[in-house]
Amino acid sequence: MNDFEQPEVKTTRLALDDTLPLPVAAPSADEIAWLEQSQTPLPAPPTPAPQRPRLRNSWQLFASLILSFLILRSLIQNFQIEGESMEPTMQTKQYVLVNKAIYAHLDLNAPLRLWPGNGDVPKKFLYLLHPPERGDIIVFLAPPAAHDLPDKDYIKRVIGVGGDTIRIREGKVWVNEQQLTEEYIGEVDTLCDAHCELTVPEGHVFVMGDNRPSSSDSRRWGPLPLEYVIGKAWVSYWPKERWASY
Repeated sequence: MNDFEQPEVKTTRLALDDTLPLPVAAPSADEIAWLEQSQTPLPAPPTPAPQRPRLRNSWQLFASLILSFLILRSLIQNFQIEGESMEPTMQTKQYVLVNKAIYAHLDLNAPLRLWPGNGDVPKKFLYLLHPPERGDIIVFLAPPAAHDLPDKDYIKRVIGVGGDTIRIREGKVWVNEQQLTEEYIGEVDTLCDAHCELTVPEGHVFVMGDNRPSSSDSRRWGPLPLEYVIGKAWVSYWPKERWASY
């Protein structure tokens, strides 16, 4: 070997084994969190509530109003005073609310009249609260005996109830032998020419207007059957300067 010849260098090439895994860096905590979040399914959108048709809602509201009106009408009724029979307590054209519920009652003999031949069985009332009492101002349908204005609503004051003895003499009113103190009529005398002394039958009341010289009442046509009573005068609401409760 001369000086210019290079020694032979043997090299060995390592073959890469495809079966060996390559080294991979471990993922960071942020990457793990992002991966978990990306794999979480999105929440389903809320299901919209079914909408009722507006027309149906309108009919329901209308029906509720009608029902409320009928219930209120069965308990309270407005009444306009016509005439001078209750002056000075009440004036003509004055409006009052009538409490119909306070005299609510049941007729215990009503089932008996359903049987043939029992049509004449008298009525027997059971009051849920109480019947008309002395001093109450009541609204009632004029009885047939009031021939001047039948089938008309009247308003009068209860003077006597069933079993009371009424005497009208010398311009004064006596109930069960006790003279009434009637400040609501002023200094006016109570005159009478028909039903002046009597015992009020059960199931009846004796009524008179506060304006004694100008009132068609029990002095003229006798005691009033309770079946004609509509209710008790409760509140005067018009005109506003006449507001009062009774």
